[in-house]
Amino acid sequence: MTNEHNPDWSRRTLAAQAMGHIDEASRAVVLPIHVATTFIRDPDNAYSTGNIYGRPDNLTVREAEGIIAALEGAAEAMVLGSGMSAATAVFLALRPGDHVIAPEVMYWGLRHWLLHEATEWGLRIDLVDTSDVAAVKAALRPGETKLVWLETPSNPMWSITDIAAVAAVAHAAGARVAVDSTCATPVLTRPLELGADVVMHSATKYLNGHSDVIAGALATRNKDAFWARIRRNRGILGQILAPLEAYMLIRGMRTLHLRVKAACDNAMELALRLSNHQAISHVLYPGLPEHPGHDVAKRQMQGGFGGMLSIRLRGGEAAAIACAAKVKLWKRATSLGGVESLIEHRGSIEGAGSPCPLDLLRLSAGIEDTEDLYRDLAAALAE
Repeated sequence: MTNEHNPDWSRRTLAAQAMGHIDEASRAVVLPIHVATTFIRDPDNAYSTGNIYGRPDNLTVREAEGIIAALEGAAEAMVLGSGMSAATAVFLALRPGDHVIAPEVMYWGLRHWLLHEATEWGLRIDLVDTSDVAAVKAALRPGETKLVWLETPSNPMWSITDIAAVAAVAHAAGARVAVDSTCATPVLTRPLELGADVVMHSATKYLNGHSDVIAGALATRNKDAFWARIRRNRGILGQILAPLEAYMLIRGMRTLHLRVKAACDNAMELALRLSNHQAISHVLYPGLPEHPGHDVAKRQMQGGFGGMLSIRLRGGEAAAIACAAKVKLWKRATSLGGVESLIEHRGSIEGAGSPCPLDLLRLSAGIEDTEDLYRDLAAALAE
């Protein structure tokens, strides 16, 4: 492999050209997939190539990690087998008894794990409204709080947390800050530049963008002892992403900027139109001026407000479920961030104990024609 990229290239260019790497043997512009699990030792019993075994490391995985690190402005990145694998890897690098602050409203799978599984590990968890910096500051326990976990925009209510402000109060109390930036993507927000220590992505979503890879990613501001513990655990526990999935993730990231822009444009237009629809009581989208987090989002999200929005229906839960059942272009499916637009009644998925209102539909705007998307949704709302 040769590296033929210019250090002055933008992040968009680096992603589009997969860092500009060229295969040395074939001179191909697309690198081969390295699937070997074991490697030949040198005559002196060393590994001069740095390749030892496939569980802790892989050449194709390293390529994906290099792109993510460049996109986030990180010292190093790491890809894992799923978004949940990436998120839980951060918490499992803590010690039993450590105190953690996390959002009241966040991805339900991680929220459930924190409340029901992480406590078995010995972590002490407090859920707070992280969009309220004063609430975060009040919940901090200097010397005890080791991690503040943020998710912004938060799923599925799309509240916004001021990363820089929370990072300042967390660091003053001796806590690290990790940010789930899945829905913002590095195209719109780079948490490390705002003071976060670690950024996490469910790479299944926008980074891959084609609904055909399950993957997670972490990126760090510093290669410190905490990061080394996460990396060591990944190797021991076998959490690494498989080479084929890493290759497909690289392929997806080549079009990341184009896809995110198209999704943002669609979401913004849909949010504006749906705000005036008689069947809808609320449109939750940080791009709308009336959104309580709009000013913060405008400051820390560059070039758009994301492709995710939620709508709350005046007719309640029954109306929301009926609307989702009637769409034809929108796909009734979980997940988000793909090229196709998805609609989901989140309350049915999250179940008892979820803070998600039962009248809410979560919309992941894809890259289709905006008019087609609106007409399909408006027809379902009208029936």
